[in-house]
Amino acid sequence: MMTFKTLLHISKIHLKNFLLLTLLFIFASCNNSATNNTDSNSNPNAIQPPTTLNFDIVKTHPHDTSAYTEGLEWDGNHLIESTGNYKQSKLRLLDSNMKDLVSPVKLDVAYFGEGTTLFNGKIYQLTWKEHKVFVYDAKTLKKTNELYWPYEGWGMTHDDTAIIINTGGSNIYYVDPNNFTVKKTLGVFNNYGYVSNINELEYVNGKLYGNVYMTDNIIQIDPNTGRVIAVADLSNILMKVGIKEDPKTKDPGNVLNGIAYHKTKGTFFITGKDWPVLIELKFK
Repeated sequence: MMTFKTLLHISKIHLKNFLLLTLLFIFASCNNSATNNTDSNSNPNAIQPPTTLNFDIVKTHPHDTSAYTEGLEWDGNHLIESTGNYKQSKLRLLDSNMKDLVSPVKLDVAYFGEGTTLFNGKIYQLTWKEHKVFVYDAKTLKKTNELYWPYEGWGMTHDDTAIIINTGGSNIYYVDPNNFTVKKTLGVFNNYGYVSNINELEYVNGKLYGNVYMTDNIIQIDPNTGRVIAVADLSNILMKVGIKEDPKTKDPGNVLNGIAYHKTKGTFFITGKDWPVLIELKFK
């Protein structure tokens, strides 16, 4: 029969063992957690999240509040603007004071104007669902050709060799300017996956910039990989430049849309659908 002292001694041994096992378990768990964190941080295959693309506001310029902006691009000191909405779509060529240089081109009521770009002395204008691309002389806006595009037309820009188009999804297409056949397809993604609703585009110094439709974001894209490198948050930018009434109160579709880079100034001009201003920015 065990004495009380014997039982007490055995209990102490069990308690020590229990405490030792508990400490070992905690140590192993912490060590495993640290290892996992280290592995995660050092994983060479992990997609890095976009950085913040900061900016300074340089100046504001007038913008036609009836211009439902779909495409925007500078040609020297002349601004090309394509606007949308059925029965209201136009192509305009404006001077630095935002006055028409020539009579605007009014699209037929059957067409909804979308993105635009200048390439080799020609201005190209997409249509939304009509599968047409209109080609104009860059100085007179006289239409010189029509091309076929099999998908929806949203944003458009160009690099040195191709016209670059998106269709409202996550893909960006590099096409031959002569016949709009696809030369390359680029999927745009960030650390969460593919990014949809990419709209107006601008190609600047080896980077693609794009509006994300129905957001206040402009994304900067690596055209070699499709990865979103940085994001500029333009929330409340109208308020920051003194515009008290948000155009979205009249129509929820009056969102940020339009990016044009002025090469001489090194600044970006941004606007939105039916916005009262173009805002000149300097990205940092």
